[in-house]
Amino acid sequence: MTTVAAMGALSGLRVLDLTLMMAGPYASMLLGDHGAEVIKVEPLEGDYVRSVGPYRPDDQLRNFGGYFQSVNRNKKSIALNLKEPEGREILIELVKQTDVLVENYRAGVMDRLGLSYETLRDVRPQLVYAAVRGFGDPRTGNSPYVNWPAYDPIAQAMGGIMGITGSSDGEPAKVGPGVGDIVPAIMCAFGVLAAVYRAKQTGRGQFLDVSMVDAVLALSERIIYQHSYEGKVPKPEGQRHPFLTPFGIVRCKDGHITLACHTDAFWSRLCELMERPALASDPRLKTEVARRENADLVYGAISEYTMKRTKRELLEELGGHVPFSPVYNVADIAADPHFAAREMLVELEHPGALGRMAVAGVPVKMTETPGGVRRRAPMLSEHAAEILTGVGIDEQRLKSLRDRGVVG
Repeated sequence: MTTVAAMGALSGLRVLDLTLMMAGPYASMLLGDHGAEVIKVEPLEGDYVRSVGPYRPDDQLRNFGGYFQSVNRNKKSIALNLKEPEGREILIELVKQTDVLVENYRAGVMDRLGLSYETLRDVRPQLVYAAVRGFGDPRTGNSPYVNWPAYDPIAQAMGGIMGITGSSDGEPAKVGPGVGDIVPAIMCAFGVLAAVYRAKQTGRGQFLDVSMVDAVLALSERIIYQHSYEGKVPKPEGQRHPFLTPFGIVRCKDGHITLACHTDAFWSRLCELMERPALASDPRLKTEVARRENADLVYGAISEYTMKRTKRELLEELGGHVPFSPVYNVADIAADPHFAAREMLVELEHPGALGRMAVAGVPVKMTETPGGVRRRAPMLSEHAAEILTGVGIDEQRLKSLRDRGVVG
């Protein structure tokens, strides 16, 4: 395997990561997973998430916990005080050697520091400057909420996904994973690669803006056409799909399973597997439209079958024949051979603790330049000396910068 292949498709791409919490760090993590050199520029006290945990009971350092480890692997760290002129000067020197800068401060913060996109563009014309904010940046569309703070549940609520998630009695629910952070992060990483491709062609970078709320709305695209085409205001859907049947969650003897047998072919096959072939020819259930209109009858017939069987029994009877899965918890995931074969649970060392801890692996697989989790998350400012050497700062000056609170 060549060096480039070992490091990933983005080997040679340099990213300055001025992000905190979840959305921004996840975006830069995606780039790092595929070989980009990601330099995390933190405040002197570090990313707030370092203090969140969860920590191993034997962790003597508590420099970071599982949350930080999961979304900051494959990165280097330097702590800079950007409120100090020398700190800003160092950042500008780093920008001169950088392809991409990602930040997720509120709109205007970097501008007030004298580190706006326009300022940095003059230093590095090919720079791709990516911002992830709750309601976007005025450069691309001035939202009336541009100065509002936002986190995952705010994006889920205003972006529409919370309004269609929850019990069918109308009570909304938050989606478990932080999709209000993670979906904007994925879109940011995609946007970065599109802009970098353009910059390689033209020599000109650009400002890239992702609103968390916009990204969640894009994820919830179905509600837009339901409202436009049908005049509906979709409500929480419970365990079923609004217009595909059967397509959802069904109880079984020891938990829940999911089925997506809405097509005539899969419905007919499911009826055979349930040893009730007559259901497939029942006029009330024969077509997709008929099944949608008689959803209670469909799910009732399926429940009669599933409630007599465990998840394991149903996996053996239905798995591979129709679109089916048990509803897994993380213990089920850890035991399933699929995730081991796909290297989706990756163990990393954790400073201050014994043993190795698992984080989620890299889902985008490539044959020539495979990505991967190559290194643990960094200690705060762990790579300051290495990074600053690259801009001509020697050990003596680094000590002075640290003594004066410019570098961590």
